[in-house]
Amino acid sequence: MMRLKTIGLLLLTALMFSCSKKSNPGGNAGGPVNPPVVVPVTPLISLPQGWKISTTLAANFPTGIQVFTFDSLYSGKKVKAFCVAYDSKNTQFEFKPVLSATAKKPSEFYAQETGIVYACINGGFFGGNQSFSIVKYNNTVSSANIKVLNRTYNGTSTPYYPTRAAFGVTNTGVPSVAWVYSIGTGNNNIYSYPTVSPNAEGAAPQPVPDENFPVGGSAWNTVSAIGGSPMLLKAGNVTITDVQELISINNTTSRPRSAIGYNANSIVLLLAIEGDNTAGGYTGLNLNELANLLKDLSCTDAVNLDGGGSTSLVIGNQLTVRPGDGTERAVVSAVLIKRK
Repeated sequence: MMRLKTIGLLLLTALMFSCSKKSNPGGNAGGPVNPPVVVPVTPLISLPQGWKISTTLAANFPTGIQVFTFDSLYSGKKVKAFCVAYDSKNTQFEFKPVLSATAKKPSEFYAQETGIVYACINGGFFGGNQSFSIVKYNNTVSSANIKVLNRTYNGTSTPYYPTRAAFGVTNTGVPSVAWVYSIGTGNNNIYSYPTVSPNAEGAAPQPVPDENFPVGGSAWNTVSAIGGSPMLLKAGNVTITDVQELISINNTTSRPRSAIGYNANSIVLLLAIEGDNTAGGYTGLNLNELANLLKDLSCTDAVNLDGGGSTSLVIGNQLTVRPGDGTERAVVSAVLIKRK
């Protein structure tokens, strides 16, 4: 009889333990459920102090593209910045510069694009509905970097022929930056040069760029490209050629900024800096600070895009930086990062 009672008690205990496990997989009855295991995300780039990876902005993004945010002091200034980084050699991503016949907001470029779009940043410089910077997509050039502009020389308005900076990718996704010029008639014969044409306002204009000047020029092997100005980084060095590129964009004062660059591993970075927001304390950066910030983010080569009130970066259908004008400005070109 005692043996039967013992067996019964053992069976009852096992049954109660089994029910308890089924009704509360997280622990003791009424106790807290074990939290899900969070797998840490390895950043595509080494993050300097103050930068954070944003899984919220990058929700549902595939492996190979990430978002980073910064809201802290940089160079003694209160800075808010957003950065999209993606693996340019990853064949699932497409770098797509776009041009519009009439100006529209980057958020409109984003919304009107077909397919899955991850990010959109404003493009190069423009006036009215005319682009002054290269826009090239899938071997079709819809706009060239400006070929001629006038500056004062000996008291007279004189034509100059600048080689301005541009960013592009090859058909295998290899990124590059260069000082470029569309030589001859038309826009398709784009030459790149290892050094910038040494123009300077107030000095005699340099010759029209061609196959032989500046020295070392060659056909620029890119299938898609976006122009800007000036160059910010070249071969790992801060190389701001605003004087030679004849570009004056509040170069030494704090403004909203946008830029595109890449690192030694072909990780492309789109960067937007908030500015002209005195209420929030975000004044922006000057060109030298922008170049050094990109270098801190591992960029070896980078080009300035049209900043100021044109600065805009849309990530995952969300507008990030506060527009410098208070409302998002319409532009004629933009860069889309999307699924191929």
